Amino acid sequence: MVAHLPETLWRSATHYVRKRRDTPTGPSSSELFESILSEYDEETVFVHAGLSDVRAAFGGDPYEFLLDRLDAEFESILTPGFTQSFRETGYFHRAETEPAVGAFSSLLFEDADYRTRDPLHSILVRGEYRFEDRTHRDTFAPAGCFGKLNDDGVRILNVGTPWLVSTQLHYVERVLDVPYTRTMEVEGTVEYADGDREEIVQRNYSKNKYVYYWNRLGIQRDLMTEGVLDVYDLNGLSVLSVRADDLLDTLEPKIEADPYYLVR
Repeated sequence: MVAHLPETLWRSATHYVRKRRDTPTGPSSSELFESILSEYDEETVFVHAGLSDVRAAFGGDPYEFLLDRLDAEFESILTPGFTQSFRETGYFHRAETEPAVGAFSSLLFEDADYRTRDPLHSILVRGEYRFEDRTHRDTFAPAGCFGKLNDDGVRILNVGTPWLVSTQLHYVERVLDVPYTRTMEVEGTVEYADGDREEIVQRNYSKNKYVYYWNRLGIQRDLMTEGVLDVYDLNGLSVLSVRADDLLDTLEPKIEADPYYLVR
């Protein structure tokens, strides 16, 4: 936790805070937000962001505000480049198919230096972090890209989200072999910036109702109780953070005791 922060923020950081949609985000201190980021010593951060709340908190261009602060504190910034349309279209252009998961991802797409080759759950990277030693054809496998996030202890950061948002939970489900999900193969074509085309078979989860019914608030509460999840409320702007390896290590015994823990 951030010991030097004001007592008002300290209290909201160490107690269970749930952002309510009927409580609008109000103006907040950019210096306070910067002080939170400065406490983390990881070089790589995986970001999920709600830019409308960032704008409400700090004004101006929320993307530029957030990117500038992230650039100042981290060597590499990662965010989802997900394109679920591949399940229907069977086509993915690594350099041209735009992410379909929110404004921050769409904007970082223009500023990214690298994108993984996964046509469903690609990861955008601004900076030097790479996944070339990992399989890109089995999305949530231990040897895949999300497995690397776990192995490297990458920090997951949510800014302006209503609760903990993390695709890393799919990796947790895969590694711990929960009974309510399974994988399937999706066939299609991946095209690259140089014009090369590749016919691929992508292994990913099989979509089912449980994907949309994680017990997010319960998971968030338990991660906070275990001391691995930081949760701040900056006048309605939520800032949440957990390391990818801490996420797995903390949830593993709970899922071993109750395989349906994540969806209860």
